[in-house]
This record gives sequence, structure tokens and C-alpha cells, in this order.
Amino acid sequence: MIQNKLREGERIDELQRNGYMIIQHPKRFCFGMDAVLLSGFVNVKAGERALDLGTGTGIIPILLEAKTQGEHFTGLEIQPESADMAQRSVRLNGLESKIDIVTGDIKDASIRFGASSFDVVTTNPPYMIGKHGLQNMQDAKTIARHEVLCTLEDILRETARLLPPKGRFYMVHRPFRLSEIMCRMTAYGIEPKRMKLVYPYADREPNMVLLEGLRGGRPRLTVEKPLIVYREDGKYTDEIYEIYGY
Repeated sequence: MIQNKLREGERIDELQRNGYMIIQHPKRFCFGMDAVLLSGFVNVKAGERALDLGTGTGIIPILLEAKTQGEHFTGLEIQPESADMAQRSVRLNGLESKIDIVTGDIKDASIRFGASSFDVVTTNPPYMIGKHGLQNMQDAKTIARHEVLCTLEDILRETARLLPPKGRFYMVHRPFRLSEIMCRMTAYGIEPKRMKLVYPYADREPNMVLLEGLRGGRPRLTVEKPLIVYREDGKYTDEIYEIYGY
């Protein structure tokens, strides 16, 4: 029965949470550690509604449904093939009443859903700015990694419209753009409140940053203790195992 839900080239991966699974295609864009770490950083409270911008195959809404007490989760994805996989993963896990997957453009999100329509907005956006040297601008992996179809500006503008006062924004990104991210968040009235840097090893530079912002919040940023991914022997640290649910 499960195999009937797959299209050519697709596979089903276990998520180590609530017995949930996800449909992915290796030649498109499979979720990585950044999405899992973001799901462990996000707080969706009981009765709240959350929207994931650029949801891909729906990994973040599915993990947030498993990890939080949120009432409902929506994923917005512009690529029809990825949105279709996400919708089938939702059905595969029997989560149709908790998760909606919508095919659409982030740049139109506030028009589609309405102002102040979500308590929480999350995103694992494209990290790279430059398009120089890219051969296929419509390639799924290119769209996921580079700001081809949406920019950081688009995400923050729409987030500011989608959140009510005191609504929360969560994002995973790369530290090399941290200054730009902070400036643009505050420009749209989303005050950075929590930050956690992620280090591959304790003696390396951080390669990810997790951020929480508050719509209309007062200036006060808490920098949490760093998250170290690997021990010296190359095995995950206990905190990583806990986030993954192993």
C-alpha cells in the first residue's frame, strides 16, 4: 500500500518521530540537518497555528506536528512536484486534519492567507545570493539553495504581514549573512529575541544559525549556548541525538 503512494525515483524515509515517514526524491532536494535543527528550536504552543514558508517536501510541518502542541500547520511551496510529495507524505502519516500543503509563491503569501493569520512563521530558506554560474535556474536543488524564486527580503516582508503583534518568526540560515538578516528583521518590525549558533565540531567555526524573532518586540537578544553537532570521534553529541529522536 505504501509503495502505491510513490512515483518513479521516489523513496520513503523514516523520521524517528511518532512513526512518521516522508516521501523524497534523491534527484530533487532531500531535507538536511538544518531542517531538523530548526524543528527542535521552534516553539509552537497549544492552540497556535504555524506556517512554513518554502516547505519543500513538508519536513518542518510534519516534525512540528510531532514535537509541539500546535493546533494546525500549513506548508507553502512554489514547486508543484515538491508540494505534491509533501501532500502525499501528509496523507501517508494520516495528518490531513493537522497539516495543509498549499502550492503557491512566498511573495504572495499575505494575500493568499491574509494579514495576521498565523501565530508562528518558520522558514529554512535558500542561503545563497549569487546566481553567477548557475546553469538551470528551474532545477529543484538550485531553487532550494539559491535566491532564485524568492529572497530574504520577500520572506521577511511577508512574515511581517502574516504575523500579529507578538507573533513569532523562526529561521535557520548561515552565519555569513547574519548582519544582513538582523538588519532586515528589525527593518520589518521583527525583533531578534533568541539566537543559537551551530558548530560542526567544538573547534570549528559555526556553519548554521538558528533565530527567533518577535513581531513588534522590544530590543533584547538572548544568545543561547552553542549547539555542537559532532564529538571528536565523529559521532553525534547527545543533544543532536535528542533533537533527532534517536
